[in-house]
Amino acid sequence: MKKEKMIKEFPEMALLMDEPLMNYTFTQTGGPADILAFPKNREEVEQLVNYCREQEIPWLVLGNASNLIVRDGGIRGVVIMLLEMNQIQVNDTIIEVDAGARLIDTSYAALDASLTGLEFACGIPGSIGGAVFMNAGAYGGEINDVFTSCDVLFPDGSIRTLTREDMHFSYRHSIIQEMEGIVLNTRFTLEKGEPLSIKTQMEELTYLRESKQPLEYPSCGSVFKRPEGHFTGKLIQDAGIQGLIWGGAQISEKHAGFIVNINHATATDYVELIAHIQAVIKEKFDVSLETEVRIIGEEK
Repeated sequence: MKKEKMIKEFPEMALLMDEPLMNYTFTQTGGPADILAFPKNREEVEQLVNYCREQEIPWLVLGNASNLIVRDGGIRGVVIMLLEMNQIQVNDTIIEVDAGARLIDTSYAALDASLTGLEFACGIPGSIGGAVFMNAGAYGGEINDVFTSCDVLFPDGSIRTLTREDMHFSYRHSIIQEMEGIVLNTRFTLEKGEPLSIKTQMEELTYLRESKQPLEYPSCGSVFKRPEGHFTGKLIQDAGIQGLIWGGAQISEKHAGFIVNINHATATDYVELIAHIQAVIKEKFDVSLETEVRIIGEEK
């Protein structure tokens, strides 16, 4: 891939060459992207994807890299981050949100409009696109509960509007994970609510999150999906490995479902520690832990 040629092709777009992704991931780990692109609107996303298709350049969307581990070898081709596409519009009980907007900001926009239904999302750090991609949830709520539709750009350049039925939502899953599309924007349908009640619930959930999660360290959030009939954190505690340090990474002493970066951890530290946890839990309890966090990129 001729990086200089691509930069000339998109003079108005922010394109960074050989950019370390550790500067963007919430774990503060990860190797470089050949090119990191920050399109400002859906037209630029379309142009970029069409160019990559014509030039046979691989591309990938990162969201805001919160529930993600990028391996130390980085990512070849073009990595797209939609952080500049962050508009939030409220129309009666409908909120339409660009894919790069933060889920937290969207929940507070709902509060400002006295709309209820997104309180569960007030502490989820991901982008709207990433939240839809994985049907993000917390404290009994999921994206699935309030989702109406989203516009998706597919690798062939087509854009389709997908409804809730089209999305095949399930626990931490949507059809987007199989379709290799880019969520451009999303519409949520909420209900009118009482502002003080909404605010109080959000404050309570924020307190729970801050008191139970290790927010003082870099992390990728909840590492594993909840296994049926079990709680991941308790399994790890019962296995006697909470607090285990692996390189610069540690199973959080505050919440065993989190792995935190305590001393310049590498992505390899994270990946190896995840595999070790899975092996220990399988051996001791015959429970298979599946990762909630996405692990992408190349080995160094």
